[in-house]
Order: sequence, then structure tokens, then C-alpha cells
Amino acid sequence: MSDTTQQNKDSRGVSRRRFIAGTSSILGAMTLAGHTAAAAEQVVTAAGPIASGAHVPVLVIGTGYGGSVAALRLAQAGVDVQMIEMGMAWDTPGSDGKIFANTTSPDYRSYWLRTRTKQPLSNFLGFPIDKDVPLYTGILDAEEMGGIIVYQGRGVGGGSLVNGGMAVTPKRENFGAILPSVDADEMYGTYYPRANAGLGVGTVDPTWFESADCYQYARVGRKQAQRSGFPFVFVPDVYDWDYMEQEAAGTVPKSALAGEILYGNNYGKKSLQKTYLAQASATGKVTISPLHKVTSVSPAAGGGYTVVIDQLNTTGGTTATKTVTADRVFFAAGSVGTSKLLVKLKATGALPSLNSEIGQGWGDNGNVMCGRANHLWDPTGALQASIPCGGVDNWTAGGAFAEVAPLPTGIETYASFYLSITKNPNRAQFSWNAATNSVDLNWQTAWKQPAIDMAKSIFDKINAKEGTIYRTDLFGVYKIWGDHLTYHPLGGAVLNKATDNYGRLQGYSGLYVIDGSLIPGNTSVNPFVTITALAERNIEKIIATDL
Repeated sequence: MSDTTQQNKDSRGVSRRRFIAGTSSILGAMTLAGHTAAAAEQVVTAAGPIASGAHVPVLVIGTGYGGSVAALRLAQAGVDVQMIEMGMAWDTPGSDGKIFANTTSPDYRSYWLRTRTKQPLSNFLGFPIDKDVPLYTGILDAEEMGGIIVYQGRGVGGGSLVNGGMAVTPKRENFGAILPSVDADEMYGTYYPRANAGLGVGTVDPTWFESADCYQYARVGRKQAQRSGFPFVFVPDVYDWDYMEQEAAGTVPKSALAGEILYGNNYGKKSLQKTYLAQASATGKVTISPLHKVTSVSPAAGGGYTVVIDQLNTTGGTTATKTVTADRVFFAAGSVGTSKLLVKLKATGALPSLNSEIGQGWGDNGNVMCGRANHLWDPTGALQASIPCGGVDNWTAGGAFAEVAPLPTGIETYASFYLSITKNPNRAQFSWNAATNSVDLNWQTAWKQPAIDMAKSIFDKINAKEGTIYRTDLFGVYKIWGDHLTYHPLGGAVLNKATDNYGRLQGYSGLYVIDGSLIPGNTSVNPFVTITALAERNIEKIIATDL
């Protein structure tokens, strides 16, 4: 991570955005970044829905990072693209005048087809905080499967709608363990810089950070980490840092400083709607059909593929079933969505020639959460920016990197909160359950223990140095570790195993995987920059050789 941080350039002037140029040409990256900044002024809107009987050159299942990269680059190459998105477009304000609900006040917009919230922090100050909500196709899916809750974004923009925006390029020395079949020189010379520029990545102004009330929690986390001998590093993000400073000055509507993160961010975050998808929409060659779910893909008699799609209403019911033909299909429904669909298609005979690697190699990116109770002389601040900007690095020595995360409750908690990414080696697999006509994941909660042990390599030492203790009131009653979840699902259709080395599915010409399911379980950091960069690499090859 320090590799990336050291590459940040402070390009002050009209704007304070500091785009990451990586190890390639800063000029080239800044050119792309200029396009991103322009696109950030618009938000993509859906222009659908797809009609039954349609024949399309390319159909992309999903509108997250991989799918958005594929759609943009194919459109720029002159190809018409139809994108199918299970979630909503998220382009219409609710009764409160805002598109997204606040983190502290979940409502009907917050959860995907649940009647009760399933918040990552289930308790606060000893009290359960989940509540009943109306059934709705909301933005956050808390999918319970195989001993783990997998949090996923639902809507045009996928996971970019609900994550904290931490846009981290892995340290180069760790890359060989992440994607061993991929040329690191190409990734760090071309595709990571391209991804960072396209996503609009920047870092907090270190001078502003030192005095900003909203980052007192991060400064406390830095102080305590450094006193225990751990490096603290600034972490890049896709938030508009100029907007953040204006929020603090009170000159624009608050977004990060209003605690918005878990259920969408109304103003400052550069989600895919404002970057890749906005550029794709501007080509005039990309159409998005929200509230559509692909249920089948099979070879068509006349060539290409027959795709069956259910159109949904906002309570999850099917209002129409459509059948279309696509010359090529890109699976980009996220690690869980793509893996489940491919496992089903193989098992039920729609795509029987998929190989035995389908469903294998799934991991949780080593995610585990915890909180620490600080002394009264170490307040973390009632106002906390919901966008993290730093972390504690013990990856080499202890196998863990910990985001110093916010607790944007609006009150002083004297708590430090962390989301750790660890080297947890455990991998699960998806399989077809014929009895229930569904896909199972065999992850076991006990498999989180290596992640806990690695996180403890940081926090046991900090607690001993500071004379502090773990919080036990955040994940249940007397429960220290948030070991029940992941924000970073990866794997299930692993590159160069389930696919060739560029995401072409083994056994079928014209079928591709281009999302996080290609990455076998761990990226050592927050994964979306790696997903984006790998998609940039793969789609460039596919356009050059397959179209």
C-alpha cells in the first residue's frame, strides 16, 4: 500500500484532486482523469428496458466494476451493448428529497427484499439496533449463505453504490499471490493506472486532514498504531475530496459528513454512475435495463446464446419473462451472482460443458471487524466522516491490514473501529442443491479464526500498549469479533482455471467472466481497483482478438 501512497502527486491548482498515476505515464493517466472529472458532473440513467425477442451483439449481466469497464470499452470500439441489472436505477429521489437513505436511519430503500434490517453492527451500547422495514428492492443485499453474510450492492453501479470507496492498489510484492497467471509489469505499468484514472481516485489532503474535526477518529487511530510500532498509511479513495472540504466548511449539502455510506451516498462519492457508466452512456451505444434478472443462458440454435430474463417489480415479483439472443455474453454479476448463475447453468444442463472449476476458489478477502474502547482522553469525535482515509499495515509481519473505520453515530463513543483484511487461506465452493433447486456455499464461520488471529496481531498489541480493551457490544452480547460477514466476496470462477487467462469461459466461445469472481479469494487490500484493472486488461485483449 505504501507503494501506491508514495505515487500520489499533489496537483493543486483549480482542483485538489490527486489522481494516482501509478508507475506509468502521469500524463496519460491525467488525460483519462480529465475525462472522468467531466463525466462526474453527470449521472447515468437507464434507457430500457430490453424487449423480448431482441437480438443484441453483447449482453452484460451486471453493472458493477467489471461490467462497467466492459460496457465502456466495447462501446468505444463501436459495439452496441445491453446491460442487465437486477437492482434499481437509483436516479429518483424519495419523499425526503434524497435518493439514498442515511446510515443511521435505514428505511425501505436500504435493504434488498428484506422485512428487517441486517446491519453489520447489530448492537450498539448493548442494545440491538435492527428494525422492521417494508419489503423493497433496496440498495444493500445482506445475503446469508454458508455461515456468512455477504453484503452486496444492488442497483446500477453495483458495489460502488454502497462501499466506502477505498481505492487501493496492492503492493507489487503481493501481486504474485493474488493473480499468479497475470503479468505484473502490464498491470502496474498500464492497467492499474488506467483503472485509477477511470475511477477518479485521489487521496485526502494531508494538511487538511491534520485539522479536520471529522477525521479526529483517524488521527487517534494513527497515533495509537504508531505508538505500537505499526505503520499508518493514507489510503486513496474515490470520494470527491474538494466536496468533502466544502462539506466541512458548510458550503454544500453534507454527504460523508452526514454519515452516508452503507445505503448509498447522495453527493460526494464518485460511484460508477458518475465515472465509467456515465462515459458509457455518453457513447449512445449502451442501454441499461434495471430490475431485470438473468435466469438462463444457453447456446442458441442459430449461433450465439439464448438469454432468459425476468423483469421484477419493487417487491421482487416477476412481472414479465423475456427471451433474447446475444452474440456474446459477459458475466459481471459479482462474485456471488456470477458464481451462483454459472453453477446453476452447469448443473441444470444449460451450459453442461463448463469445467469443474466453476464454483471453486471463493473467499471473503479475510474480512473481520472489531472495535476498541479508548480512554476518556482519547475521544474519537462526534462528527466522523463516513469515508475512511487511512489504515494500519501489518501485512508482512502479521497478515493483516486494518482500515481505521468510522462510527458515524453523531455522538462521542470513545471507540476506535476497524475493518481488517487478512491473509485468511480458507476457500469455499458453490454447489448445486437439487433438493432445494438452489446454490449452496460451504463456508463455515469457524474458518474466520485465522482472520481473527491475524487481526489480533495488531489490536492485542495496541490494547496492551494503550491499556485499553476490545468493545463487546457491537456484534452481539459480549462478542468481540465481527466474524459473520464479508464486504469483499471474491472467486468462484477463477481466472486461468474456470476461464482462460483473459476470462473466456472454458467450453464456450463468446461467453466471458469479467468481475470479482475471477480473483481467487483475496487481494490483500480492498479489491475494487484490482477488479477494475483486471477488467481493463481482459477487455482490451478480447476486443483485439475476438471482435
